[in-house]
Amino acid sequence: MAATCYQSPIKLSFTTSNAFSNPIPNNPPSLYSIKTRFSSGFNLSAVPSKTQTTHITIPEPEPIFSSVKSFAPATVANLGPGFDFLGCAVDGIGDFITLRVDSKVKPGEVSISDISGAGEKLSKDPLSNCAGIAAISVMKMLNIQSVGLSISLEKGLPLGSGLGSSAASAAAAAVAVNELFGGKLGVSDLVLAGLESETKVSGYHADNIAPAIMGGFVLIRSYDPLELIELKFPLEKDLFFVLVNPEFEAPTKKMRAALPNEVTMSHHIWNSSQAGALVAAILQGDSRGLGKALSSDKIVEPKRGPLIPGMEGVKKAALEAGAFGCTISGAGPTLVAVTDVEERGREIGERMVEAFMKEGELKALAMVKKLDRVGARLVSSNPR
Repeated sequence: MAATCYQSPIKLSFTTSNAFSNPIPNNPPSLYSIKTRFSSGFNLSAVPSKTQTTHITIPEPEPIFSSVKSFAPATVANLGPGFDFLGCAVDGIGDFITLRVDSKVKPGEVSISDISGAGEKLSKDPLSNCAGIAAISVMKMLNIQSVGLSISLEKGLPLGSGLGSSAASAAAAAVAVNELFGGKLGVSDLVLAGLESETKVSGYHADNIAPAIMGGFVLIRSYDPLELIELKFPLEKDLFFVLVNPEFEAPTKKMRAALPNEVTMSHHIWNSSQAGALVAAILQGDSRGLGKALSSDKIVEPKRGPLIPGMEGVKKAALEAGAFGCTISGAGPTLVAVTDVEERGREIGERMVEAFMKEGELKALAMVKKLDRVGARLVSSNPR
């Protein structure tokens, strides 16, 4: 293996500190931060770069597996007043990536050999596909030049659903490449790789990619430097998400165009207080308080809600059925309601599906899922 000096496409100069467990035994849950300090904007004109070049010398690792399979979960971003800075991962649904060392692929490059499931319309060009972009980013971080890789993407998430579809593919790909070469990169690096993918595909925000990689609830404190705060929802507490996805396309561009350019001071104060209450409820394991806060957005939901047929009636049906709260998941059209009892969650989902048909003349599918506390992970591997 040769040590090589290279210029990363993501010009980094960072230090990281990770903490995923309570350092003080028997203490109540608290905030644990992951701080990544970097000085670049991913070579995009929309994100200013503060430095021109950073050279990092690292040895090129050899692959320790011939192939790996990874999974990354769906995510719910925004969470009402947490617009663009708060998201969480949900269990049981997501995307799979199978990654192979492929002698037919040019060394240092990635090809996408197959896309199945809900993503058959996606491009196989790795420079235009979120999984390919994230994989390439990780390869460059690791300085992989001696082998080529091929990706098979199994989409378990529908496109444009508001469930972090692009982030799931990016997270699964980033983790797969990292694990194939021995897991050299940390969580912060993987989030940066996924954020580069999100930037090129759906926008410069980490409220999907961070929880997709890390699991649980993640708060994005800042972007320059990138600072992520993992919010610990107590293990002994139950939290169920009722996800109701209508058969309706809600383009993200249209949803973002509906956002107000200015907000009143009263609405700013209200949303700030609800965001604070939301974080407090997460840390305390207060499902009822969590639902009340996420259901109280006065800035984004009032603008986007009317673009989802029947949204107001569906939210009302969820609350009347016993949901602690209900709002739009991501940019929609999926709606998310919360409860602490799975059976009640199924009843809430049924009422929401009925309301979508009655109020919006839309068919819909309901799922009840728990919080995913793990995030993207390896599910199988084959040794070389």
